[in-house]
Formats: sequence, structure tokens, C-alpha cells
Amino acid sequence: MILTGRTALIALLCAVPITVAPWPAVAFVVLLTGLALAVALDVALTTDPATLRLERSMDSAARLGQSTPTTLWIGNGGRRFRGQIRDAWPPSACATPRSHRLELAADQQTRVSTQLCPARRGDQHAAGVTVRSIGPLGLAGRQRSRQVPGQVRVLPPFLSRRHLPARLARLREVDGNLPALVRGQGSEFDSLREYVAGDDVRSIDWRATARRSEVVVRTWRPERDRRVILVLDTGRTAAGRIGVDPTALDPAGWPRLDWSMDAALLLAALALRAGDNVDLLAHDQVTRAGVFGASRTRLFPQLVDAMAPLQPALVESDFAAMLVTLSRRARRGNLVVLLTDLNASALDEGLLPVLPKLTSEHQMIVAAVADPRVQRLAQGRADAAAVYDAGAAERSRNDRRAMAARLRRSGVQVIDAPPEDLAPALADAYLAMKAAGQL
Repeated sequence: MILTGRTALIALLCAVPITVAPWPAVAFVVLLTGLALAVALDVALTTDPATLRLERSMDSAARLGQSTPTTLWIGNGGRRFRGQIRDAWPPSACATPRSHRLELAADQQTRVSTQLCPARRGDQHAAGVTVRSIGPLGLAGRQRSRQVPGQVRVLPPFLSRRHLPARLARLREVDGNLPALVRGQGSEFDSLREYVAGDDVRSIDWRATARRSEVVVRTWRPERDRRVILVLDTGRTAAGRIGVDPTALDPAGWPRLDWSMDAALLLAALALRAGDNVDLLAHDQVTRAGVFGASRTRLFPQLVDAMAPLQPALVESDFAAMLVTLSRRARRGNLVVLLTDLNASALDEGLLPVLPKLTSEHQMIVAAVADPRVQRLAQGRADAAAVYDAGAAERSRNDRRAMAARLRRSGVQVIDAPPEDLAPALADAYLAMKAAGQL
């Protein structure tokens, strides 16, 4: 049973006659008894919320920052219903409106819609539907909460999609320039042509030359079915939130993992258009998600779906275990793109010990999100506190530069860029490798 504000107002007004009555105690008992009988009568005449039939319909997925409706179909199998209904979701789902007023005649059906605008990526589950039925006097009612299953998977927003047309245009230029007179290990035979001065004599095809009256050389082009393995580090360093523009989806900043996903999606889309195969591995101490050997037509939806529920784990990443997983799932000669942070303490003990074996088996790119707040702090000179902050920021930048230099000396290409620049910088590095015939 619930009491409404009208009951509280009537009880407050009853205080006036009690104060002026010659026998206040008697007046109090009489008025309280009358109000209690009215409330009991109202509850007795209230429609039982259990008589309502509730069904839900909604989309199973939505992108972060985009609204999606969830609809409740409500059927009344009892007496006339008057009251409210609330479709409750977790706070991060940002459900509006909070409740709906409802009046239903007997055997009538209607629907109410709640808009979800999720502020966090992952799976959002309905918390429950609360039905409040109010009696005809408006003094009291009944309330019951029921579970009406509902789930929406909030997908990464893929903000870097806007960079894709320009990179695809560059990819077409690279493909057009490459029938390539590129020769070397891992390249595919393209065609035969007449020898010209300056050609490498090792490219002469002697059998074709013997059949013709001129010297013929082979031309080569880079393989189009190379494998690109995207490795997301989901350890503790991926949990740090990176500050962004206050007008962005989340003024507090996204976790570093979300920016890494955005860069990975742009690179995956570009590699698919280039004819390469793309795999995904999300790992910290154990494998959190993996997409291997997916068909090109289904790859991108599978990547997005695998990334959506990932959350950073507050543990140190085990790069040795990651290498074992890669060795088991992929052959040698791939491009491994590790999206992590250039955190010296984490990489010193984790990545660097296994780096020689990793670089001996694969080409490797390490892509890291740099926090723009560190750059701003390093310029502070306003007061003593700002100077100390600037010193700490400068030390952090120096540590990142030193770690990047160590990785480059080991044969790793390093990309350290602010959040919004990481995705296009990684795509440009991939295109540069394509243009140079390294892929």
C-alpha cells in the first residue's frame, strides 16, 4: 500500500479542527478513524497492478551517444486502471522520462515509450518496471515492481569514421602507384615487362627471355591478403580517462580503451578495403575477446560486437600470455598493432622482455593515446603549485619519449598521439607501409 500527497494534505488540514475543538483528543481519534477508513476503502477499490500485462520491444543495439527507444506494451485485464508506470534502467542509460501517467479502461491496451541515451559503452539491462495504481479517491493505492527483461548493447561510436574517405582516396593512390616495381620477400608476382637500364638483374626471368628476343624482367606487387592483428591492452593503464572537449559525449573524458577502439575500427575498415585480413585480440592477464578468421563481409560487425562489452581490468597486463595466444592463433609474418599506453613501469616488466621474440615473428606498431592535459600542465607557470604540476608533467613526457625511443630501437614503429589524432595517425602509418611495399 502507498499513500499519496493528497492524504498528507488532508491530514495536515485536520490539525485545524483538532486545535479548536473543545476535546482535542476525541477530535483527533474521530478524524484519524475517518481518514483511515477512507484510505482503506480507496485501497480496496484500487485495481491490482498484477492484472496488467507487460511486454517489451526494443532494438538490441545502439551506438554510444545515440538515443534508442524501448517500448512497453500494457494490457489491462481487470477494472479501470489509473496510476503511473516507471521503466527503470541504470543511471548510465539516461532513461527519459522517469515515469508515465496512465489511465486504462478494462480490456484496453496501450504503449509507453522510454528514450535511452546511454553514456557508457557495454550491455545495459532493464532494472525493472514499477506499476503504481491509485484508488478512485486519490488517497492511496498499490504498487508492485516486476521484471520485464530488456537489454541493449551499446556499441563504440566510431567517431573516426569521418577520416575514412580521405584515407581511402590515399589508398587508391597507393594501389595505383604500386603495380609496383617493388621486389622483395613476401611480394607477389605481378607481370613481365621489357628490361630497362637500372633494373635489378636478379629480377630477370631467364625462361621468358629465352622464349623472346628481348630481356624480360618480373615485376612484383605487395600481397593483398596480409593479416593485420589488432591487440587491445585491457589492463589497468587502459582505464585512465583522457580529457576531451566539454561539448563531447562525455565531458569527463573517455577511458583510454575507448580511444584505442576508435583507432582500431578505422584501421580495420581501411585494411578491409585494402584486401587484408583483420583479427582482434583483447587481452590483459587473460583473453577478454577475440575475432580470428572472420569472413570479410561479417568482420566489421563482429569486431564492433566483440569490443562493445569490454571494460578495463585493474590488473597488470601479461604480455607473455598475450604472445602465447598470438603464437597459437596466428602464423608468422603478420602486422601486429598493439594499442596500449607508453607507461614505463608497465612496459618495462611486461612488454620489453617478450619484445625480441615478438618482433622476430611479426612486424609491429605500438599505438598509444597521449593525455592532452599533460601538455597543458607542462606549460603552467602561474604560481608555485602550477610550477610543481609542470615539473611532474614534464617528467611524465620525458618518460614516454624514453620508452618510445627504446621501442623504436627494437624495431617497433611507435605512434604517440592525442586522442582525436591517434586514429588518423595510425591509418597514415599503415598507408605508408603499404606505399613502401612493407605490407
